[in-house]
Amino acid sequence: MNLLYKSTRGGQSDVTASQAILQGLACDGGLFVPERIPALEIPFEKLSGMSYQETAYEVMRLFLTDFTEEELKHCISSAYDEKFDTEAIAPLAKVNGVYYLELFHGATIAFKDMALSILPHLMTTAARKNEIKNEIVILTATSGDTGKAALAGFADVPGTKIIVFYPKDGVSPIQEKQMVTQKGENTLVVGIRGNFDDAQSGVKAIFGDRELEKELNQAGFQFSSANSINIGRLVPQIVYYVYAYGKLLESGELSEGEKINVVVPTGNFGNILAACYAKQMGLPIAKLICASNDNKVLYDFFRTGEYDRNRPFILTTSPSMDILISSNLERLLYQIADSDARKDMELMEALSSEGKYQITSGMKEKLADFCGYYATEQEGAETIVRVYEDTGYVMDTHTAVAACAFRKYTDDTKDGTKTVIASTASPYKFTRSVMESIDQKRYGNMTDFELIDELSSISGTEVPKAVEEIRTAAVRHRTVCETGEMKKTVREFLGCM
Repeated sequence: MNLLYKSTRGGQSDVTASQAILQGLACDGGLFVPERIPALEIPFEKLSGMSYQETAYEVMRLFLTDFTEEELKHCISSAYDEKFDTEAIAPLAKVNGVYYLELFHGATIAFKDMALSILPHLMTTAARKNEIKNEIVILTATSGDTGKAALAGFADVPGTKIIVFYPKDGVSPIQEKQMVTQKGENTLVVGIRGNFDDAQSGVKAIFGDRELEKELNQAGFQFSSANSINIGRLVPQIVYYVYAYGKLLESGELSEGEKINVVVPTGNFGNILAACYAKQMGLPIAKLICASNDNKVLYDFFRTGEYDRNRPFILTTSPSMDILISSNLERLLYQIADSDARKDMELMEALSSEGKYQITSGMKEKLADFCGYYATEQEGAETIVRVYEDTGYVMDTHTAVAACAFRKYTDDTKDGTKTVIASTASPYKFTRSVMESIDQKRYGNMTDFELIDELSSISGTEVPKAVEEIRTAAVRHRTVCETGEMKKTVREFLGCM
């Protein structure tokens, strides 16, 4: 059966998967959601023996129904190949009885690779299917990881250009170096003087500018998004939760139908929403534990039902979670409002005008599967040290937030359900923060690349290729602008001044 998509704000419906992927954001500013969540059709017994690529096909074919089997399998095989440093693609590490789902074995050593390795292939296939003649301009705001993963995916892809905006002083040195050294004649990286929310709001404003859209269309361009608002990002993220369950069955760690909890360090809410969709497809997930850092807007939301971004924006050592406007939460709001587009619009307008909204008691009751916990900077650092000293396993700052949140959850609930923690980045991506957590006095005076070599030594792991490549890479992108200059910067890059 063909699965169509509609906007959370009611302005578009009967949209095919390929059209939704191409468009990115709905014309009314809403997010595309499937008309229904399809049920998994593969029996657990068969799932346990499947490769990542086979699992991806079984999940994605249910959502991307206007892609042929040949098209979808080509996209999957092109994405999940030797770019990943392990055949498993997303291996599980059992540490102190908890399963860390390592989502950082791709080209840019962060979980964004899991979806952004396939998005360019989905998008170019979608363009062919819809006979698109314009050049597709990928416009993205990043808190650190999406940017590099999108750049790596779209670099020199024919018929595309990609522009990435990031907060100039709001990402790690390794994250910034990865982006500003990016090759590709179709790429532009721009640091903005502001935070991630400023970058994201600026990108949304550009998407919503109908005059600019008309101008660029006449020049042969059209915008699309590689952010997690794009359904082509969200669907591939569902895959690794299904795959993880299959691998736990295969290893005998789970019995068929046994429930698991999932803990996700959360910023823009896409990664944990993917786990929610996996649960709705029939994956035996009990609790969805949403882990926040000091920017704990989601923690407060799950506790109170009020979403309030009117608070200080805190720069932390887990910058991909330094977000006060979690865009993908709108998809969940729409769902718990019984697909009421007017209610969704009301909440989004309140967020825009007042910086906050309050959901109804009925909506809050439908969030029973979720719970929120958060970790302070100190608690995250202490978690890195504790796990390393106890087991020798080194985790990054975002994974540490999740591990700390999980410990608080179990302390509160005594819940013994087996648990998967989404490990969203390699410790090599945030080496200074990780190493200074382990021993500030010993490692505080080392350069970033000295720290990388020291991390390799103490962890017994090889320095990832993604990090090794940027040791001597030349800086290719030096553009910095104010948030009010973002539109002008886009026009200049596209030659539309």
